[in-house]
Amino acid sequence: MRVPHSLQARLGLSIGLLLMLLWIGAALFTANLLRQEMDKVFDSTLQETAQRLLPLAVLDIVGREEEGIAQRLAAIRVHEEFFTYIVRDDRGRILLQSHAADPTVFPPYDGSGFAQTATHRLYSDEALQGTIRITVAEPLEHRATIARGIEMGLGLPILFVIPTAFIVIALAVRTTIAPVRRFRERLQARDERDLTHVPIDDLPAEIVPLAATLNALLSRLKAAFDAERSFAANAAHELRTPLAGAMAQAQRLQIETAEPVTARRAADIEAALKRLTRRTERLMQLARAEGAQLRLDRTSDLRMAIRVVVEDVRRAADGERVSLRLPAQPVVSDLDPDVVGILCRNLLENALRHGSRTAPVEVTLKADGELTVVNEGPVVAPEKLARITDRFERASGHTDGSGLGLAIVTAIAERIGSPLLLSSPRSGQVSGFEASLRLPTSVPEISGRALDLE
Repeated sequence: MRVPHSLQARLGLSIGLLLMLLWIGAALFTANLLRQEMDKVFDSTLQETAQRLLPLAVLDIVGREEEGIAQRLAAIRVHEEFFTYIVRDDRGRILLQSHAADPTVFPPYDGSGFAQTATHRLYSDEALQGTIRITVAEPLEHRATIARGIEMGLGLPILFVIPTAFIVIALAVRTTIAPVRRFRERLQARDERDLTHVPIDDLPAEIVPLAATLNALLSRLKAAFDAERSFAANAAHELRTPLAGAMAQAQRLQIETAEPVTARRAADIEAALKRLTRRTERLMQLARAEGAQLRLDRTSDLRMAIRVVVEDVRRAADGERVSLRLPAQPVVSDLDPDVVGILCRNLLENALRHGSRTAPVEVTLKADGELTVVNEGPVVAPEKLARITDRFERASGHTDGSGLGLAIVTAIAERIGSPLLLSSPRSGQVSGFEASLRLPTSVPEISGRALDLE
């Protein structure tokens, strides 16, 4: 028999089986005890019957005119006779017998007392100094029938009580371990970013140490992750000043030197420092995406944050390559505008860096909060698309990206409960790349014409 994995099933099954065994054991013990008592009662009845019939038989036999005549008593009315008897003299001649008595079942007289054959239980007694002897017989089948009836009376309730008991036990066990089930559900509902304590107030005392140990483990993991994120953020922040200083020195060296080789090396150093600066900025954004508060207790218009990011990117890059479409109505959300800016900037810079150098990048915000960034370019293979959101994964090895942009967007998308959807080719086309996610809004979806800001 395979042991179930569920604690509820194990408790219900073990308690039910134990109860069934106890019931069967009690029923067998009771049946055996009742059978012994029943034998005593029937033996007493046999003895009582013989002792009551013997004086009557003596009077009947002594009063006869002829001696040694066998007489069978006739039945007054038809009935089932469980006790039969015969009366014999000291020579074994039958002097009197009941109407249903079969002399062949009566063994030779062997003194007063109880005796038993293969089919009958007998009791014998005598009077007149052993000259008149009576033997009363009861079929053993009679006792067996009554014993079976008692056993059935004790056993039949098992067919109804045990299934009912199993159901009651299952319900009782389910109710008893409901706090454990709630604890499990709370734990299953957590994601890898929620490492706060799980409430254990209503847990049974036997489970509390295990739950407390688990909460302690969650606390240690949270502390370790917080320390890791804090180190990344602090390290990135602290690197800003020396990187800016080193970049300024590289730029000054380019201006002051007259040697072309030195100027080229200084330019290479400046380019490397710029890449390192972008990498540190992405690390700071990633730390914020994973640990900072994303939702505020106030709302703002998502269009404003997206417009600021797009205009800033336009100033830093080729402005004609970015096309922005915003709805005419405000798109109100409690999402932190800085977080919206991080999302939009990373998607936009990813599209500009990996897309076509001539085709525009389309940024669209719909009234329901759906943000979509589309760019023209070669189709990304499905296996590449599946892992493109991993950290330090680049769509192309020929670009200078950090490999963190889509990872940052994915981290934020998971925390706000809206998955980042990537597709290549873009919708309705045979090429290109499309990224979209739905930002949380505080108003119902509003339909209206889009406002073109190009």
